[in-house]
Formats: sequence, structure tokens, C-alpha cells
Amino acid sequence: MVNFGKKLMADQIPEWKGYYINYKLMKKKVKQYGQQLQQGEKDRRRVLKDFSKMLDDQIEKIVLFLLEQQGMLASRIEKLAKQRAILQEQPDISGIAELREAYREVGLDLIKLLKFVDLNATGIRKILKKFDKRFGYRFTDYYVTSRSNHPYSQLQQVFKHVGVGAVVGALSRNLAELQERQGSYLSIYDQPSSALKDPIIDMINSSVDKLTRSTNFLRFLGQHALIVDEESPSTAGEEEIEDQKYHFMSLMLNLVNTFLYMVNTYIIVPTADDYSVSLGAASTVCGVVIGSMAVAQIFSSVYFSAWSNKSYFKPLIFSSIVLFLGNVCYAIAYDMKSLTVLIIGRLLCGMGSARAVNRRYISDCVPARIRMQASAGFVSASALGMACGPALAGLLQWKFKIYMVTFNQATLPGWVMAVAWLLYLVWLSFSFKEPNRATEVNDATQNPASGQRVDIGQLENGLARPLLTDSENKQNGDEDEEIDDSEEAAEDSRKPATSIGSAYRLLTPSVKVQLLIYFMLKYAMEILLSESSVITNHYFSWNTSAVAIFLAILGLTVLPVNAVVGTYISNMFEDRQLLMVSQITLLVGIIFSFKVTSTYSVVQYVASALITFVSAEVLEGVNLSLLSSVMSSRLSRGTYNGGLLSTEAGTLARVVADCTITAAGYLGVGKLLNITLLPSLVICATSITCTFLTYNSLF
Repeated sequence: MVNFGKKLMADQIPEWKGYYINYKLMKKKVKQYGQQLQQGEKDRRRVLKDFSKMLDDQIEKIVLFLLEQQGMLASRIEKLAKQRAILQEQPDISGIAELREAYREVGLDLIKLLKFVDLNATGIRKILKKFDKRFGYRFTDYYVTSRSNHPYSQLQQVFKHVGVGAVVGALSRNLAELQERQGSYLSIYDQPSSALKDPIIDMINSSVDKLTRSTNFLRFLGQHALIVDEESPSTAGEEEIEDQKYHFMSLMLNLVNTFLYMVNTYIIVPTADDYSVSLGAASTVCGVVIGSMAVAQIFSSVYFSAWSNKSYFKPLIFSSIVLFLGNVCYAIAYDMKSLTVLIIGRLLCGMGSARAVNRRYISDCVPARIRMQASAGFVSASALGMACGPALAGLLQWKFKIYMVTFNQATLPGWVMAVAWLLYLVWLSFSFKEPNRATEVNDATQNPASGQRVDIGQLENGLARPLLTDSENKQNGDEDEEIDDSEEAAEDSRKPATSIGSAYRLLTPSVKVQLLIYFMLKYAMEILLSESSVITNHYFSWNTSAVAIFLAILGLTVLPVNAVVGTYISNMFEDRQLLMVSQITLLVGIIFSFKVTSTYSVVQYVASALITFVSAEVLEGVNLSLLSSVMSSRLSRGTYNGGLLSTEAGTLARVVADCTITAAGYLGVGKLLNITLLPSLVICATSITCTFLTYNSLF
């Protein structure tokens, strides 16, 4: 791997050479400033002023050239529009074909311009980060805030590509309308879903989607899964390797595993308090019963993630067996009159959590062209399982005995899930296909040389990464052997983290804040869900069916809320804006949940629960979407990956929340609500403060 400076030189378009950021010069200036500060030749104030002016000059050079090229493209499109108007009056097949090729040439030049913006935006981000790390300043915060918020901001031209959208729209519309549609000249605005797309349009749309970081419901759901796309395959050979690893039925088995596990997690929530009481414990011990599964999951996530480096089939088999045994233990604890057996059963269920394997299979074995759909399927399966668990518990209201084995609302969830996992185990044994590991090794060791000629394949590959995020692999320093703390030697620059410690060192302050936010929202959600049966029984005398319906309704809000946020809201506001607003809304929901008067109404509880849960769902989607973009690419592979870190943060939050419920229960059920809400309030306020302090680095 070459460093960014060499990559910038290699990927430059020769005729545009003088308009790129002078990254080499700026790196030398940063080093020179360091020497001058040490020798006392300049003070910090002077260094900041000089560096700001130099960076302003570089950005101005880039922006003026960008505007010039946009104008040239617009002028070419305008001339072609006149030719198209003539052809509409006097249709000529050869003329239409020539015009279409002319539009395609404009499209290729537009993609070259987008790649120009990509390289310069990455260079700006890297040099700002290098400056901060060299001098220990928060210069990036100051620079971005002062430049981005200015009415004449040139930085916005680079990062928001003002004006490019109009060129993209005009080009896409004209190319689409030139497609052969049986003589029809309907506009894409009339039939947007049925319009045939030119390959160039797909390339442009993909490029602009990355540049603007605009999203849709599918992509928003996919980013929920925190399955990071490093880069798309750029050659037919790489696509063939991916196809060899992909097996549709194996993917379905992973998604079903995800669904069943989430059902298994939440199916006991409506009845856990009654089950605890029937075994002679307090109703608030339901916190320990529910949370014991999360305790085991903290450890199981690590060994399943490590196991998936060698196999996918064996860990899934092991998971199914352990979950079968765990549910049997959970069910027979009633007749054994043993709370210990009950908790052991839930611990075994947590030890069978194969979500790390499910994520890893999608990341490693699903072709890039459908990976986003598979990731969205992973999130949808989780959401559906979360809703179906309590709903299923509400239906299991029978009571009977078979050979001294009791079947009632407390034990039936265990028996039903045991049968489900047994059937899944049989299906898995016959239908799963282990991917060929040899293809993964070959794929990982390929190092294709990059050519100098700019063609469609290279342009597509160059634009496959987010343009506005620092997702480049950590690389060497420059020719002066200056090495940042965040950059490793070339041989290590793409290696995954090998321990929790090395993974932690890859986390920037903004990523740490986002993991704190994830911990906070999972804590708030777990408090709400796990104590719902106790709280509603104490204040409203709800039965199991009522609690099950309430929890199922909450679970069913997940997909609609994500649809609205992913399709509309996320395209209107920046992720960091949504991040802040959703945290504040969550804080409002928590405050509204407190019992501050002598009476506590159903309306107050249900309304506050909806505000809290929906806000947490929005926050989770936005947070993981942003996290998947800014997290180091080294955390997208290996055992200690980004998905594992987020899972551990969320699981730890659930454990702490469930323990809080049980501990607070010793003070009485009447005080349970307010006591368990206090930590949620404090953690939420802390996360909002941390988000505010790192706000300018969340882009």
C-alpha cells in the first residue's frame, strides 16, 4: 500500500495536475511548523494563522477550478439540448445514437470531476487530522466551524459540492429520455420507476450518492447492521470470487438465525416477573432472568467472532444446540422449582448468540452488489423478531400437563423456542454450504496494479468509497518518514485489530462518543422493556396479554420509523443534526416517564414509552449510520471488528440496565420506576454534552 501522497499523485488527471491540493507541500509545512515551534522561531498563534491562510488558498484554488469545470459541463449540456430539440422535430436514429454517446462523454467527464472532489476532500481531511495530531490542537473544530458557517464558504463547495447536483440532474434526465422506449418520449418525471437507465447514469448516481452521503431506506437499514463496505470489487475476477463464496440458502439460514434469536430474547419479557414469583423470588428478579442472557452474550460474541475466522457452519451448529438446551432448561425450571436452573437456561441461550457470525457471513460472503440488501435483511429480521417475541408470548396462554411436565404461560415460551431451534438445526444440517476459504485467501492477497489511463472501471472503483469520510486505510508517512500516531507501517496498514486494546486505540474521540450514545440508548430501551411487566402490573393491573400487545406494538414501530427517517428525514438533515435532536427527544421521553404526582396514568406511561422507544430507534439508526462511515476500515475485518465493539457496548448496557432493575426492586416496586430512570437521565445528559463537545468532528 502506498501512502496518500503517492496515491494522490498516481490518481491525478494529468491535465488537472495544478488544481489538486498540494498535499506534499502542506505535510512539509506541518513538519516545518513543528521545528519552528521547538526552536522558538514562531509562536502557536502565528502557526495557526499561517496554516489557515495556506489551507484557505488551497481550497480556493480547488473551488475555482471546480466551478469552472461545472460551467463547462453545463455549457456542453446546453449545446446538446439544442441538438436534441432538433432531433425531436426530425427524428434520426443515427443522430440519436451520436447524441447519446455525446451525453455519455459528458457523463464520464462528470465522474472525473467527482473523483477530483473525492481526492481533494480526502486530502483536506487528512491534512487537518495530521495538523491536530502533530500539535495537539483542536484546529479542525475551529477551521470547519468558522469556514462552514460563513455565508461565502468555499469549504462547503468542496464538501457539499454546490452546483454539481444541477449538472447531474440535467445529464441524467437527458440520457434517460434518449433511451429507446418503443417510440415514447415520456419524461423520467412521468414514469421514474419504469425509465430504462443508461449504465453511465447508474455510475453517476452511485458516485453522487457517496458524495452527498444521501441515503434511502435500504441503505439506512443496511448501516444499522454496521456491516462496513470496504470497497466494491472492481474486476470481473473479484466478482467471480465473491459469487463462488455466496450461497442464497446459507444467507437465509443466517437471517433466520437472527430472527429466532431476537424472538428468543424478547419472548420471555411479558412473563418473566410471574415466572420469578412462581419460583419464590421477587417480581423484580425478572431483571436478572432477562439480563443473564445478555451477560453470556458479552463473552459469546467474542468467541463466535473468532470462530467465524475459520468456519461459519460449525458455530451455527453449536449455537443451535446450546440454544435448544438453554430453552429446555428454562422450561423445566418450573417443575424443578429452581431459580438457578432458570438462570442457567438463560445463560446458555446467551452463550448461543451467533449474531457475530451472521454479521460476518454477510460482510465476507455476500457479493457487494447485494450486500446492502442482505444487511437490510439482517436489521429487518432483528426488528421482526423483536416484535414477534412478545406477541407470541401473548398467544401462549394455555395451561396443561403431559407426564408431570407443566405447560403454561411461563414455560411455553421455552418449549416453543426449543422446538424452533431443533427444527432450525435440522434445516441447517442439510442446507448450509460452507464457503470456500481458499477464495477468501486469494481475494485478500490480490494486489492489482493501477494503470495511468482513466477509464470507466477505474472511475467506478475510485468512487466506491464515501467521499466525505476518512475511510482511507491508515498508511505510512511521507518521504521524510514522518509517521502519525494514527498511521501504521505499510505492511500493517490493512491488518485488522488483534485485541480489544488495539481496537480501542483505533477509536477516535468522536467514535468513542458514538459508542457511548449506543450504550445510552440500549440502556434506556432495556429499562423500558424489561420492567414493563412489573410497572404496568403495579400501576395499571395489566395482564400478560396486555403487556405482550404493548411490547409488540413498540416493536412494530421499528421498520416504519426507519422507513421515514431513511427515506425522507436523513436526506433533509445531516446525520450529526439528527444525532443531537434524537438525543434531546429521548431525554424528553425519559423526563416525561417519571412519576412526579400521586397518580400515574396509562396515557402518560404509553406516551412517554413511545417517545423514548421511537427516539431511541431513530438514534440507533443515525448513530450506526454515522459510525459505519467514520470508523477505521481496520475495524471492518477480523475478530475485533466494529460490529463486535458496538454489540459489546449494547450488550453491556443491557446487563447494567437489568441489574439496575433487580437492585432497585429491593427498595420496593413503588420506587422502581423513578430509581431506574435516574441513571438513564444522567447518561443521556452526559451523551448530549459529549456530542456537543465533538459536534464539529462528526462529519
